[in-house]
Amino acid sequence: MTADADAGLDRALAALAARRPLLVASDYDGVFAPLVDDPSAAVPAPGIAEALARVAAAGGDVTVALVSGRGVEDLQRVSGLTGPYRWVGSHGAEFGGPLTGELAGRRDALAEVLAPLVAAVPGARLEVKPVSVAVHVRQVADPAAAAELLAAADAAADPSLTKKPGKAVLELVLVDADKGSAVQRLREELGAAAVVYLGDDLTDEDVFRLLGPGDVGIKVGEGPTAAAHRVADPDAVVGVLGRLGDLLA
Repeated sequence: MTADADAGLDRALAALAARRPLLVASDYDGVFAPLVDDPSAAVPAPGIAEALARVAAAGGDVTVALVSGRGVEDLQRVSGLTGPYRWVGSHGAEFGGPLTGELAGRRDALAEVLAPLVAAVPGARLEVKPVSVAVHVRQVADPAAAAELLAAADAAADPSLTKKPGKAVLELVLVDADKGSAVQRLREELGAAAVVYLGDDLTDEDVFRLLGPGDVGIKVGEGPTAAAHRVADPDAVVGVLGRLGDLLA
């Protein structure tokens, strides 16, 4: 555990480590990988792959899950992570089962509506995911233009869509899914006695709010949070996973 992790977090992990079955779940971007302008370049921080594999190797009653807004195929390709992991994509919509043709048609129609709005703002980017469309403004130099684009995308969205604002992004999801429900579903499926969850974004707060007194929620980075603990960045996450691996060994 590094100096970035507080003593309270160390005590919480020590108390949780003996509970089984155990679910260790985490977001990817901003947690395992530093946030970057090009999402395709978001590779894991040094040491993440090894530390995560060690946690997963603790035993069959310890499950590691990656829970992301990315599609599962994209997440697996960009992360390069391999192991006995559970993969949950598209904020929980890709929990299992393929995307239906009807959803794909709605997604593509939404992308057509948003495309000219995004094209009019230099630096903005439109990302089409399996069950959502996201408007990214991280590379927009003018903050006012970025805010106006996100507001316009919000106004153009069908009221039936689930709106997920994040760090310099607005994601419009075609299904009613969120990370909190996905982690709760995993917990029930595994019969988990305790959950560790790491996240950095607004969408991760759905998980933190559902955690119980015996669970451990860890916010990565700055910003208000319902998580009980906080570390600075993905490098600090390596320390957290390393400490958890020690406790589980």
